[in-house]
Amino acid sequence: MHGNQNSYMGRNPLRIGVLGATGLVGQRLVHMLVGHPYFALSAVAASDRSVGRRYGDACPWRLPYDMPTGAAGLTVAACEPPLDCDVIISSLPSDVASFAEPAFAAAGYPVISNSSALRMDDDVPLVVPEVNPEHFGLVDTQRARRGFDRGFVVTNPNCSTIALVLALAPLEARFGLESVAVTTMQAVSGAGYPGVASLDVVDNVIPHIGGEEDKVETEPQKILGRLDGGGLVHAPFRVSAQCNRVAVQEGHLESVRIAFRDRATPGEVAEALEAFRGLPQQLGLPTAPARPLVVRTEPDRPQPRLDRDTECGMATVVGRIAADTIFDVKLTLLGHNMVRGAAGAALLNAELLVATGRI
Repeated sequence: MHGNQNSYMGRNPLRIGVLGATGLVGQRLVHMLVGHPYFALSAVAASDRSVGRRYGDACPWRLPYDMPTGAAGLTVAACEPPLDCDVIISSLPSDVASFAEPAFAAAGYPVISNSSALRMDDDVPLVVPEVNPEHFGLVDTQRARRGFDRGFVVTNPNCSTIALVLALAPLEARFGLESVAVTTMQAVSGAGYPGVASLDVVDNVIPHIGGEEDKVETEPQKILGRLDGGGLVHAPFRVSAQCNRVAVQEGHLESVRIAFRDRATPGEVAEALEAFRGLPQQLGLPTAPARPLVVRTEPDRPQPRLDRDTECGMATVVGRIAADTIFDVKLTLLGHNMVRGAAGAALLNAELLVATGRI
């Protein structure tokens, strides 16, 4: 989805390196970088068992289209600096990311991370570009505190959080949020490959995803918080989450109930969602969806199979908006966990960092 390329036209693409390039999210990134107007893939890095091998041989490609030929011939490097690139996008497991990402930042690389390792550190921006781009300002605090020169770490949220926060942001701005209750039905691809054993998830729902409920209950308040004197004040609303794994390949469905500070009807909620646009849309960033929120009025939508690829997988699709008997409003939303929830989220953050002059 390479639309308006704004002011970057005519400049040489930045060389980008992908950490965790053999995983499902890394593969999505490699595919999304083909023909990108800002970035050219120049390096792939992965675990020790892949280091030194051709990417085409080391990567068990799982996407329904061919591996890009330019990527296939790259030699897999170790997840440590130096790396032959200008910018890092990381999709490492959190235990590896916790030391690898700061090491790259200390070595002068801008790091855009899909990992949970550093998300909640108070000097690390946790950014959804349409919602809180001003939080990139924490980079200055991070550099001063950690002694980084040119490097830094910026993160994107958990896949379920991103879909949720895109819907919550315009509602918080217009009506104010008091409390949110969310039940997620999350696709098996969110567990990586090979992920959840088929004999566990087929004909079944697994009502536990390790660490997921804590992320969904704490990340939205950081994202919707405000900068104050170089620090961040988290938003005060509360979130209660219950997270389930279901036998869907891609697309996280979420049932959400919301209590507002100010009265809001279902019609007003729908209007606020449909009107929402952010800085990526204003700038015409290549991966930005024209509509970050798409409202469906059918009684049985959104559905993962029918709606996850809306806006090339970069939108949150919202439906079933109605009055609630306990909270104020209830709705159902859907996000593509592998695109907007992971690879596309990191790539859009990288584009916005370039467009705003931080890279």
